[in-house]
Amino acid sequence: MRMWRILALYGLLLTVYWAAFGEEAEPYPRVTQEAFEARRPFFAYDKDIPLDGRVVLEKQGDHSTRWKLVFRGVQGFLVPGYLEIPENASKPYPLVVLLHGWSGGKEDWWQEGNYINGSEMRTALLEAGYAVLAFDAAAHGERSHEIDYLHVNAYDDPAAPPRRNYFSIPEIVIQTVKDCRRALDYLEERGDIDMGRVAALGYSMGGVNTMLLLALEPRIKMGVACVPPWYNAAWTPVEPVDYTWGILDKPLLMLMGRKDGFYTEAAIEASTKAYLNPGSTQVIWYDSDHQLTSVYVADAVEYVKRHL
Repeated sequence: MRMWRILALYGLLLTVYWAAFGEEAEPYPRVTQEAFEARRPFFAYDKDIPLDGRVVLEKQGDHSTRWKLVFRGVQGFLVPGYLEIPENASKPYPLVVLLHGWSGGKEDWWQEGNYINGSEMRTALLEAGYAVLAFDAAAHGERSHEIDYLHVNAYDDPAAPPRRNYFSIPEIVIQTVKDCRRALDYLEERGDIDMGRVAALGYSMGGVNTMLLLALEPRIKMGVACVPPWYNAAWTPVEPVDYTWGILDKPLLMLMGRKDGFYTEAAIEASTKAYLNPGSTQVIWYDSDHQLTSVYVADAVEYVKRHL
């Protein structure tokens, strides 16, 4: 987590600055609408590339069916993921795409009591009648072969020797957005998902991806972004604040920690007020840092039930 610690320290310094010198926080700076529109091609992809989507494993649970599936990403790699369907739901299924954080993986959503309470979130969504999809971001999880089977944070070490297939945070975010769009293409081909009822729910880097997908992908109808770092100049061109131009009236819930070092409460509130529609945006604050308590699960699921 070396890179995340550095970024968190940067955010903490901003917090101290505003506490000492800022009477009222200004919103985070964002690019012009023209600059936002100019970034759309970064996330485009060739739809003629074969998806090669298929199920490779099926597992029957007590109250659901889970398929392990693969599809081909735009870089040519096969992207592994899980699609889980609740037993009492009927086709076509409403879907929530679960997006993991930096150095995590799709498995996070099947593990109980972990950093993001992933299994609790997935289970609650299934019990509410939603199908869930999760896949590994570039260089994460089963896709570690893309960085020679090393942990993704190995590249944060300046002493590490040069290696091929280096991925920076912006590159991974861009690739994940493209992969999610490809995943939706595959699910659309399957025909068992209600493509008019698709949401994105992500944690940390996954929250960043959620905001970008909400702005860029028409099939994503609403989003729940958990502790997304809104602004860091080192992340250009994927800073979430710049993509508020594209969110418009789509429902967005942000679940944030008051003690999180990646942002300040005052700057988030000022940015939300300045850039997002108050009628379709909600922010819930918790007395926590970047790791939210399990209470956030119920808040997220309730929001999904109201808007999807």
